[in-house]
Amino acid sequence: MKIALIGYGKMGKAIDAIATAKGHEVILRVEHNTPQLLDKEHLGQADVAIEFTTPETAYHNVLKCFEANVPVVCGTTGWLDKLPEVEKLCKEKKQAFLHATNFSIGVNIFFEVNKRLAALMASQPQYDVWMEEIHHTQKKDAPSGTALTLAEQLMASVSRKKTWVNEESHEAGVLSIISKRIDPAPGTHSITYTSAIDDITITHTAHSREGFAAGAVIAAEWLKGKTGVFSMKDVLNL
Repeated sequence: MKIALIGYGKMGKAIDAIATAKGHEVILRVEHNTPQLLDKEHLGQADVAIEFTTPETAYHNVLKCFEANVPVVCGTTGWLDKLPEVEKLCKEKKQAFLHATNFSIGVNIFFEVNKRLAALMASQPQYDVWMEEIHHTQKKDAPSGTALTLAEQLMASVSRKKTWVNEESHEAGVLSIISKRIDPAPGTHSITYTSAIDDITITHTAHSREGFAAGAVIAAEWLKGKTGVFSMKDVLNL
């Protein structure tokens, strides 16, 4: 499989190493100082593109892939206000787009655990709930995209939480998400339900970027040759 990497920071390099080890060919590496490579001539040679850049550039990068008729796997977070527009364009142009806030297989299983626990706690109003996420200091957005996915899942079941804030709050209807930036943490997410009697906490801790990078390559392998809008739930059949 021929892969175009859009974004060649730490994640891009990790994806490169895993893809190459699996026998794929990375034919294009687009860095922040080489945006001119994002054209049909260069992108069009790839079977699939993997995009990990910045919230400011992701939207336009995805559209460039659509123009080049190349399926795109996107892991950039912090720009999801434009996601509905991208999904609409993808369907109209009959392209392929797969976005995930986290490509780790473990995290996607954790998402399912989170939904199940939230469903069980929906009828237990004696429990308050709050979240914490820890990432490295280079993380550009807070809360993390993964934390926002977890929060949305939780609030879909626990109706007593109406909104979230990225700070400590003791308001009954507010879900607190505490963000910490500590090197070299690649990512830890915890959800804690607390009562006067006991606490219940579920936690996912990443040990390295490899899990995210490996999941992105698996997603790219799965997406090749398809059209439509997809997520890791489709890839992992969850």
